[in-house]
Amino acid sequence: MDFKFFKKSLPTLIFLVVFSAIAIPVFYHLLKVDKKLKVFNPVDVNPQLVDESMLHVQKNHKIADFKLINQNGKTITNEDYKDKIYIADFFFTRCKTICIAMAYNMSELQDYYKNDNDIMFLSHSVTPKMDSVSVLKKYAENKGVIDGKWNVTTGSKKHIYELARKSYFAVLDEGDGGEDDFIHTEQFVLVDKERRIRGYYDGTKKEDMEKLKKDIVLLKEEYKK
Repeated sequence: MDFKFFKKSLPTLIFLVVFSAIAIPVFYHLLKVDKKLKVFNPVDVNPQLVDESMLHVQKNHKIADFKLINQNGKTITNEDYKDKIYIADFFFTRCKTICIAMAYNMSELQDYYKNDNDIMFLSHSVTPKMDSVSVLKKYAENKGVIDGKWNVTTGSKKHIYELARKSYFAVLDEGDGGEDDFIHTEQFVLVDKERRIRGYYDGTKKEDMEKLKKDIVLLKEEYKK
């Protein structure tokens, strides 16, 4: 055995061991940073989804204050979602198309996160006049809605439609929230604890629900730092 070779190589081996011990954790940390979820501002969203008055906004967009009524007749505001991650959508109880799959997937998500106090759900009726508290109560019971976990809400149509268009950027069609206005969207919107949009998902697709779960893992990692 050539001991002279090992003596000559020893400094190199030591250097490689020390370098690896430092470089590997740093590289791993950089990879984790790269996986941080995007924060969506109006300029990051399809311009067709953004109200013209907000197209120039490049940073600090947050979901506006809201005031809604849930399935139990309780007033729900943004304070009920303080320090929570939540998934929002827009639906109506009489919908016989996309809302059926959306409600099923939201219910599945609720079951998946039922013991996770960080996660909540918020559904907004786009036909609030027809979706009274009593109608929402029956709907909530049929869908297995857990009180305090998932709020199925009604309220002022103008307010709900403004939230859809100017806060969540969830719909393509323009309108003023008036009597003849109507919106219909399959979008699920992921909102973080600072009321920032962190992701959009097709609420009718299982693969998008799996992506949403993975994104929530990444989002929760941010709050562990």
